[in-house]
Amino acid sequence: MSMTLSPPEKLPLEPAPRWTARLWGVLAVLCLVLFLDGLDVSMVGIALPSIGRDLQMAPASLQWIINGYVLGYGGLMLLGGRTADLLGRRRVFLIALAVFAAASLLGGLVDSGSLLIAARFVKGVAAAFTAPTALSILTTSFPEGPQRNRALSVFSLFGALGYSSGLILGGLLTGIGWRWTFLMPVPLALLALIVGMMLIPHDRRAETGGHDPAGAITLTGGMLLAVYAVVTAPEKGWTSSTTVATFGIAVVLLLAFVLIEKRVRHPLVRFSIVRQGATVRANLSIVALLGSYMSFQFMMTLFLQDGRGWSPLRMAFALLPVGLVVALGSPVAGRLANRLGTAPLIVTSMISTTVGYLWFLLTSGDSPQYLLTMLPAMVLLGGGFAFGYSAIMAQATEGIDDSEQGLASGLVQTSGQVGAALVLAVLTAVLAGAGHAGGDFTPTGPASTW
Repeated sequence: MSMTLSPPEKLPLEPAPRWTARLWGVLAVLCLVLFLDGLDVSMVGIALPSIGRDLQMAPASLQWIINGYVLGYGGLMLLGGRTADLLGRRRVFLIALAVFAAASLLGGLVDSGSLLIAARFVKGVAAAFTAPTALSILTTSFPEGPQRNRALSVFSLFGALGYSSGLILGGLLTGIGWRWTFLMPVPLALLALIVGMMLIPHDRRAETGGHDPAGAITLTGGMLLAVYAVVTAPEKGWTSSTTVATFGIAVVLLLAFVLIEKRVRHPLVRFSIVRQGATVRANLSIVALLGSYMSFQFMMTLFLQDGRGWSPLRMAFALLPVGLVVALGSPVAGRLANRLGTAPLIVTSMISTTVGYLWFLLTSGDSPQYLLTMLPAMVLLGGGFAFGYSAIMAQATEGIDDSEQGLASGLVQTSGQVGAALVLAVLTAVLAGAGHAGGDFTPTGPASTW
């Protein structure tokens, strides 16, 4: 006697919650701000030669147009994220965005190299508050899981689009006048500010916790000096007395910060957050990802412009495939994170990035060819970024209480910026010392023109 077993009844899948128009609007504001960050970095990098000629700035001064931004951005980001937790994300985000717009306008109007560098530093400081605050607004607006993964994939997509668009727009606008690379983001920043004031929900200051001025001073001072030492070491020498002394003072300040945080009643940073395995892995992963991604683009920019004599616009189109891969891959990465989790995507990202570098090293020879060597390497690195960035951001904020989302966001973004600066500085020093490819890769500009 045989029995026919009927297949188990399939339960209907629960539909994903629909996002309201307001929620979409909040995400659009956050994406626009990240878009502006990427746009600014790539546009200004392409405009540097024109700025130097117009303002009669020597290379030693010109590099600080980029490095000033890096100092403000990387040195203050952790403080920016924690400030948002304590004072309110909406308030901090909108104030910093207004400062960002004002600094952009100032940069496009000044006729002094020193004022331009100062404007760039202020702009970097503003970005140090907008970037982690935007990420913490996102992670507190979208619940952990599929909704947050989806939002993060859209968020990272706009960052890549901003960087890619900046390459093209930088080449076009520089042809008209370098000042437009500073002025063009102003109306977009004002639009984000106005819409943000209408849509971003009000939040309260932290009910518990307090200010930690000693911790803020030692942390900010230590981070600024550490970033300063990293970005100036290729020029001054890694073993020069200035570099060693700067690193030494930075270490002393950071050690003082650790001691203060262990004793103060309301610490700026709760150290138990960095003992969580997922948080540590995410911070290490972002250093590897951004360090390799930005360094490769920096190397290609130098090679194509200085080694091959390509125009800025032609070079921009040559690098465009990286941004396109990220733009196409980010939405797919968000869906895969929902199915597989963040860890497999991060591992895939690291493998893709490693293979991209190996392909370049094995096929480059003395004169790398674009179609054979550069394009496949760029596709692999772009794929690594697409699969890794949003997954790392999700992993860095998993299991973190809403009251510390700003801190977690600032921590992972600080790791990415400082780590990328360190990797890039080491690469620059190696290339300068080796004189790779007969000088084609030898840097002739600042150590961080990415």
